[in-house]
Amino acid sequence: MNQSALIRPDWTPATIALMVLGFVVFWPLGLAMLAYILFGERLGGFKRDANDRADRMFAGCRRAGRRYNTHFTTGNVAFDDWRKAELERIEEERRKLDEMREEFDNYVRELRRAKDQEEFDRFMRERRNNSSGPGQNPVVDL
Repeated sequence: MNQSALIRPDWTPATIALMVLGFVVFWPLGLAMLAYILFGERLGGFKRDANDRADRMFAGCRRAGRRYNTHFTTGNVAFDDWRKAELERIEEERRKLDEMREEFDNYVRELRRAKDQEEFDRFMRERRNNSSGPGQNPVVDL
């Protein structure tokens, strides 16, 4: 997120002033501004996740709609054949792009998992090192 923005989900003078003004003018506006200040950073991920779910849910409808549109004929056989070939080529490109997007999503998911695992392992090492210091009993798991 751009940290130079005037209104960002943080306790800045501008957001505090907008929140107070919102409470003075109409209390739900102030409450909405307070929610934005507190939870605004999470909205980007929420929006992206919601968009991804909606895209997956309606992908079948889009494909079905494209298939049915190919039955429309203009009366010119040469044009209709060319149009059908082009639509099939475009559909194949779309399938390739969808596969690449799926591969990239899996790659990013694995990177996040690896990063989380690394942070967890580091935490456990530090915890073991701190708990087994001089004069302390090491933690024993049963």
